[in-house]
Amino acid sequence: MRTSDTYRRNPRSSLRHAWASDAAAPYLAIGAAFAWLSLGVAAQTPDWRLDDLLARVGERIEQYFTRAQRIVFVEKTTIQYIGANLTPFGFARVVESEVRVESNPVDGDADGSAETNVLRELRKINGHTRRTNDDPNNCLDPNPVSPEPLAFLLPARRGDYEFMWVGYGKGKDHSRAMIDFREIGSGKPEVKERTDRGEGCFSIDLPGRARGRVWIDASTYEVVRVDQRITGFVDFRLPDPKSRRSGLDDRGVLERFDISIRYKTVPFRDPEEIVLVPESIDTLMVVRGMQSYRMKQVFSEYRRFVTGGRVVK
Repeated sequence: MRTSDTYRRNPRSSLRHAWASDAAAPYLAIGAAFAWLSLGVAAQTPDWRLDDLLARVGERIEQYFTRAQRIVFVEKTTIQYIGANLTPFGFARVVESEVRVESNPVDGDADGSAETNVLRELRKINGHTRRTNDDPNNCLDPNPVSPEPLAFLLPARRGDYEFMWVGYGKGKDHSRAMIDFREIGSGKPEVKERTDRGEGCFSIDLPGRARGRVWIDASTYEVVRVDQRITGFVDFRLPDPKSRRSGLDDRGVLERFDISIRYKTVPFRDPEEIVLVPESIDTLMVVRGMQSYRMKQVFSEYRRFVTGGRVVK
């Protein structure tokens, strides 16, 4: 999970505005200070070693990636700018895309590891097919190609994180094991202008600031939820883009960046199979002096490709 994301300066304001995705960061997680929260269960003794649990989870994710490549589904993304009190600001933008997962070998890797990405094909904007008079600024729209969020739990990526056993959930989550994670390393925030995504659009990379929790079905070792945030406030400076009007402040503070990803199982027929699929992603990004936002991505209409190019629901 890379701690990074995109934000936008509000062109209608003399103040700097940046947007933040509401799933607060499988790429950039924000939160006032992160503490290892045990929810009263940290003292429980796990039925397995943490390394063994992570190994089984990694195996299930590899199986998920293999199965997911035979599935296409619809992603509906709602992007809503928000004010300082987190209330809606202006109208929401709704983007609908067809989504699939694809894995390709990583160039130069002798271990045969693959890079798994989510591929999107835009279908609709605000309920209709894209038109020439649509808002050309797509700064917050999901990227056509983006890393699969669960890839950080694969063996080749786990060395970039520290993991800690927390315990089991309570109530309806009693059968779910919880693991906290922390990104290893550090570095200064890196901000880049994204002229390809519209005026006043930037991306930010926050190395070493990701913290989060993974919920795992203890009977199947499948990941059912991932939450991520960043540690503390993050001060950053914008690059010196030609598009920025003179007199505007180039400093910002990322106050919050939270992401929550949910997964669920879906049954398929012909042949009979139950497959883990993404259900939703919620993102919240709050940036002092820039445009903050919420984003909700909901997935539906899962279809499976089988032999002969046939599509089965």
